[in-house]
Amino acid sequence: MTSSGLGDRYWKLWTSAGLSNLADGAMKVALPLVAIRYTDSPVLIAGLSFAFTLPWLFFALTAGALADRVDRRRLMLVANAARALFLACLTVVTIAGAGSLWLLYAAALCIGVAETVYDTSSQSILPQLVPRDRLSRANGRLYAAELTANEFVGPPLGGFLVAAGVALAFGTPALLWVAAIGVLLLVRGRFVAERTGVTTIRADIMEGLRFLGRSTILRTLAIMVGVFNFASSAVFTVFVLYAAGPQSTMKLSDPAYGLLLTFSAIGSVLGTFLAEPAERLLGRSRALALTIVGSLLTVATPGFTDNPFIIGAGLLLGGITVSIWNVVTVSLRQRITPTRLLGRLNSAYRLLAWGTMPLGAAVGGILGQLFGVRWVFLIMGALVVLQLVPMLWITNRRMDDAEAAVEAEEAADAQAPDAAPDAAER
Repeated sequence: MTSSGLGDRYWKLWTSAGLSNLADGAMKVALPLVAIRYTDSPVLIAGLSFAFTLPWLFFALTAGALADRVDRRRLMLVANAARALFLACLTVVTIAGAGSLWLLYAAALCIGVAETVYDTSSQSILPQLVPRDRLSRANGRLYAAELTANEFVGPPLGGFLVAAGVALAFGTPALLWVAAIGVLLLVRGRFVAERTGVTTIRADIMEGLRFLGRSTILRTLAIMVGVFNFASSAVFTVFVLYAAGPQSTMKLSDPAYGLLLTFSAIGSVLGTFLAEPAERLLGRSRALALTIVGSLLTVATPGFTDNPFIIGAGLLLGGITVSIWNVVTVSLRQRITPTRLLGRLNSAYRLLAWGTMPLGAAVGGILGQLFGVRWVFLIMGALVVLQLVPMLWITNRRMDDAEAAVEAEEAADAQAPDAAPDAAER
């Protein structure tokens, strides 16, 4: 174990995740910046985000079932290899002069499918690497690496790469995913969830959905995240039209647009280190309520001003609070879900939480086309405010009781006689 108590294998996973998210961050900024060279239509630009997030709506449950059947590290390797291959192909096509908006759509869709597999497996493997009482610390450090790469370094890198050349903007993330594969291969061990019998994929999926359905806390949190992701997807689908390009309101250059997004990244990284103190000093319920206020600043600020410094401040505060939400809720989810079900629970949770993103992207594009992009920010800000209502039910006591119930169940299972005749059949 290292001095942090997280272990060498964890830090190798941490390094691989950082490289993978650096590729992801650069790619997600590069795609829309390249797309606005083909069109200035809000609907068509929104279609790119729609294609990228659509797999969370249709493939998430299958990805979760796979994560509980197959070695989770192996799935992460395959997913990153697929993403590298898709971008390598796009790079070759671009160099040949055959690039188009429709090819960007296809790449976004394929990369989005691979992302559902990678992210579901990544969250599910963590409790197999670190003890349960260190999950908040492990998630915080992992989010710090992912957010630094994905939102702090990745966006400006993507902006500068697009300015240097489209082929370079696509080829660099592909190489970064290859590097992430190399580091992940160093994480030794077998990461297959225990199974008690032969079941179908459909039966596995239904078991995960039933577990989420029985947990009122997890179900409520998943719906809340889904509403926020709907709103933020609608906003940032059209934000590039508001911020970058000669026809935009803010008239930022490509690199300046990438730098603006780093305000959110700086806040997100700070938030990963503030999550544990906030959880300890405020309690989990108040800390989560605070994050909703910060999320409002992220979504609604561009509706009131086009000043990049004020918008950047809103992104900074919003980034801090979103990270606090993620560390608190993901750690809770990992603590109250059996390891054998974690892949399916994560995928069912994200079906509600992330499946709304393509819908938000579509709605954002339509609203921007009909009323202008500023109204997208204002309408989605009002939607975020409504998130304070269910927080009246998400109390510290309910979260503590959920954890205590799982610990009592595990203790009872550990004390149960080995000779129970039907224990493996249930």
